[in-house]
Amino acid sequence: MAWFLDFVKRVSTPFNSSAAPVTTESQPIKFGILGAAAIAPPALISPASTHPEVQVYAVAARDQKRAEAFAKKYGIEKAYGGSTGYQQLLDDPEVEAVYNPLPNGLHYEWTMKALAAGKHVLLEKPAASTAEETREMFKLAESKGLILMEAFHYRFHPAVQRLKAIVDGGELGAVKHISTSLAIPKGIMGPGDIRYKYELGGGALMDMGCYTLSCLRYLSSSEPISIESATHEVYVPPSPPSDYVRNVDRRTVAELLLPKGVTGTITCDLAMPPTLGVIPKIPQISAVVKCENGEVELFNFVAPAMYHWLKVKVVDGNGKAKTRTEKVYKFEGEEKGKEWSTYRYQLEAFVDQLKGRTPQTWITKGDSVANMEWIEQIYEKTGLGSRPKSRVTS
Repeated sequence: MAWFLDFVKRVSTPFNSSAAPVTTESQPIKFGILGAAAIAPPALISPASTHPEVQVYAVAARDQKRAEAFAKKYGIEKAYGGSTGYQQLLDDPEVEAVYNPLPNGLHYEWTMKALAAGKHVLLEKPAASTAEETREMFKLAESKGLILMEAFHYRFHPAVQRLKAIVDGGELGAVKHISTSLAIPKGIMGPGDIRYKYELGGGALMDMGCYTLSCLRYLSSSEPISIESATHEVYVPPSPPSDYVRNVDRRTVAELLLPKGVTGTITCDLAMPPTLGVIPKIPQISAVVKCENGEVELFNFVAPAMYHWLKVKVVDGNGKAKTRTEKVYKFEGEEKGKEWSTYRYQLEAFVDQLKGRTPQTWITKGDSVANMEWIEQIYEKTGLGSRPKSRVTS
């Protein structure tokens, strides 16, 4: 029962950023949000409320009334809307950094425009529609002396870093196999969801697979050598038109070969069909590392601040196994009560970088480019091919 009460407590405040604001002499960085997206409140607005060096200053949306309503709801000073709303936000000299949570197919265009306008960018994953677009964005950021980071927020949480420390620490011996899964039951995303739109860079591998691939690469401390197999199931709407093109994956599974004979499996699914047609599937959100002398599993590696557990099984020389469970909601030595969301830890790192301090961890250019390269290669292996290159408007 204790685990259930803990679960209820944490889910009731899923994006908790419990540390109270502290005073600082440093001027706050003014952020602008491109798009009144549902992810913006947990990913930036809530974390910013406890960060003394961040002010969410502006928001832009395609509809002026929507932008104004969003701004009013979250106490944002400026609201830009209409066909020129995004550009107006970028032209605002008060905006120093931009959060870009737009659909995948718009990441490249509006990140390039933000960088051209002299703004730092916190960019939602996946970075772009292709690896080449990702390279171009980082090239522009570097040429202008600006900070660009892909928002793989899970990587900043102490539970994920503890998993990595266990794998690297040697108590389980050499790594043999890594599997990462992110799959949700059918019904959570409606048929009109942008994740199913090919022209916007849609697909399970883009939306959820980017997490599984990123985590597998992180835990292995290496890049894959080859893709041994990649299979997919396409998304088909409830009443598909006769000319419907089946080029968006609802589910993708890939088997990878890594250095030193290590193997890996990634699984992603936007709509797992119900068991027997009526019983919803339980979400699969785990990272499992099997080693010579045991294994370790992190349940809910994507959002461990909500709830998670680390289960470690160690097998001794006599074949006897001992299992322990860990829960890691804060870094060692941090004050009691500071149990931040993944997004709050991420924001801390982003601001540290902008302020010239050394962040606790970071998502590098090389990491982002490599992740997109392997996404493209897996798509090629499935036969679906890469997502379309972004179209940039003037």
